[in-house]
Amino acid sequence: MSELQLNGIALAYLGDAVYEVYVREHLLARGFVRPNQLQRAATNFVSAKAQAACIDGMEQQALLTETEWEYFKRGRNAKSYTHAKHTDVVTYRISTGFEALFGYLKLTKQTERIDQLAQWCIDYVESGGTGHGQITTTK
Repeated sequence: MSELQLNGIALAYLGDAVYEVYVREHLLARGFVRPNQLQRAATNFVSAKAQAACIDGMEQQALLTETEWEYFKRGRNAKSYTHAKHTDVVTYRISTGFEALFGYLKLTKQTERIDQLAQWCIDYVESGGTGHGQITTTK
């Protein structure tokens, strides 16, 4: 099955893992080593609210191509049978779209683009772009 045929939830399943690896590598590079410390710091980047804020920032800066927006929308609009524990349905759906975008990029082997967008998101979160003030990922 090609990425063109996968539904948004399947793309999001993969994209969640792809983005999470970038965040984990970033935190380890910053010197985080204790599991509880890593988990707490990672939440600033991988929560539904943070991912939705990243999409908003990407839209404001016109970072995504038309095709990337289409895959984001495929994920956002997909019928999900799970729901968010700590956020509203709209934010959860936007974060699903965010993850679907990363899943699409992974399946189409667009590694440089994944690198670029993941780093942009990490920088955006750390600079306070998610609305929670500047995040410092120091030990």
